[in-house]
Formats: sequence, C-alpha cells, structure tokens
Amino acid sequence: MELKTTVYQKSNNNSIVKLLKESLNDIISSHFLAKQLAIRDIKAQYRQSYLGIIWAFITPLTTALIWVILSNSGTIKLTDTGVPYPVYVFSGTLLWSIITDSINAPMNNTNGARGILSKINFPKEALILSGIYKLISNSLIKIALLIFFLTVYDVGFHSSILLFPFAFIGIIFFGTTIGLFITPLGMLYNDVGKIISMGLGFLMYVTPVVFVIPKQGPLKTLMEINPLTPLILTSRNLLMGQNIDFLTYYFVIILISIPFFFLGLVFYRISIPIIVERMSA
Repeated sequence: MELKTTVYQKSNNNSIVKLLKESLNDIISSHFLAKQLAIRDIKAQYRQSYLGIIWAFITPLTTALIWVILSNSGTIKLTDTGVPYPVYVFSGTLLWSIITDSINAPMNNTNGARGILSKINFPKEALILSGIYKLISNSLIKIALLIFFLTVYDVGFHSSILLFPFAFIGIIFFGTTIGLFITPLGMLYNDVGKIISMGLGFLMYVTPVVFVIPKQGPLKTLMEINPLTPLILTSRNLLMGQNIDFLTYYFVIILISIPFFFLGLVFYRISIPIIVERMSA
C-alpha cells in the first residue's frame, strides 16, 4: 500500500494585502477579548487609587489652572480667545491629553501585556482595540466635565456640537496611527517613550492649546503647518460653535492618516511576533 506523502512548504506571507486582511480579520474576531481586557484594565486602574476616576481629568485641570492664574495675574498677556479663557485653556489641554493618550495607547497597552505575549497565542491586534476602548472610556469622562464647564461659563450649546463626536474619533484615529509605528520601537528601547513624551511637551506650545495662533511671526507659521493644529481647533470650535478655519486641513490630515493606519497595522503585525520572540529568547 502506497503511503500518502505530504510536503510542508513555507507559505508566502510577504504580501502586504494578505497581511492587512489577516490583521483586519483578527481585529474583528478579537472584539470580545479586547473588550474583556479593557474592562479588566479599567477596573485595575482605579481599584487601588484613593482619588479613583478623578485622575482621568486631574492633569488637564491642573495645567489649565496654571495658565488661568498666569493670565489673570498679568504675568503673561494673551490674545483674546473669543470665549472665556478658562474654558478655552481647559478644552485645549483636555483635547491635547486625548491626543497624547491615543499616541501612547498602543505602546502602553502592548508593553503592559509583555507577560502574556510570550506565553499565550492570541491576536495581538486585540491589544490595539483594547487600548482604544480604554481611551474612549477615559475620554468620555473628560468630555462630560468639559460640557459642564461650558454650562458654568454660559458658553451655550450649538448645533455644531453634534459633529464633535466625528472630530473626537478623528483625534483617536490619528493618534493611534502614530502609535502603531512607535510601539515596536518603544518595546525594544525604553528611551523611545521618553523621547515621545519630551517631543509632545514641546509640540504643545506650537499648537493652539493654551493660546491662539499669533497674527505674525515664525510661531504663526509653525502652528499653521503643525498637523495637530486642525485636530485641536476643529474639535474645540465644533464644541463652542465658532468658525472652523482649518476644516480643509483637518480632512487632509485624516485622509492621509487612512493609508498610514493600514500600513501601521501591517508593521505592527510583522514586528510584534519578532519582538516577542526576542524577549523570550
């Protein structure tokens, strides 16, 4: 009787389209796992904290308070913002914190799962989705406080606020796209996280977070070409019913981010297993 011969050959996994399709399929299939991981991390985040959920917005609050004190004391002179300055600066620092959190979320979530990455075989894309779920959960708390500020300072609510969720999603999408590329490097070198933190600290002051774009000078040029500027301004102006001056630039940034997001997924899918193997060697 002739025995059946089976030949195993290495399949070609180098096709970007194939890798992207597999990555998207794993994102969909790992929805439940990502949700459970997010719930676990959110509970653990506040379980041993006395202030609990207050930490979600204490950083933007303290940053805004510093700038309000500087402005009211006359230490710095700021251009008119069109709305009460406390609302302007708090909304800016809050939106900035969402941007920074979305950039850091993939790296922080993947780094936090180091212990199980080398022991359990599961779709690594679940970590990305889990990070997005946690980010949305924490951001909704901050946005609720911002809406309270709008009420207290009698800024009023406008029909444009209905479009804010789309701008909010755009911020998370842009930040996550950047995060996908820095995550593998951040897992290999701790310096990457520190460099990102320092870089974002500098970028905050060339973005209209705590003051408006100057009418002239090199800072005006830097702030206008900064890709984070339309994300902050569009989101803030939709909340407050102001004119949206950077809407075209906003859509350009989002459209450019789409192919880079897919490319980032492929880069993440290829690199993470290699890094996990290196860590467990």
